[in-house]
Amino acid sequence: MVNVARMHAQQEYDRILELVTVLQRQAAGIKRRLDITDMVHSAYYQFQTYHGQPYWLAQETDKNRVILTHLGPSDWSTGAPQNYQYIARVKWMGDYTWCEIDEHGNIVE
Repeated sequence: MVNVARMHAQQEYDRILELVTVLQRQAAGIKRRLDITDMVHSAYYQFQTYHGQPYWLAQETDKNRVILTHLGPSDWSTGAPQNYQYIARVKWMGDYTWCEIDEHGNIVE
């Protein structure tokens, strides 16, 4: 009976650890989303943003500021400006937060 009880307890323990791992991954994703949102809200830009549209966050090194731009590193016909260090491709979500997206528009977890 002790072995059966131990086996069941171990299974429950393993299941809880699996849930904890999932929750930690979700918490890290939410933290990244909050960090991206903070970066966008403090970024310099002079255009209207729209939900669901992709933008780029970049560090403008000569002015020491973060900017939000429509153009990514491969969108420039003559190459990206040398003073831009791209941080992330981002999208404004329906809940008014910003998230990082990949080249296909999928949310980066």
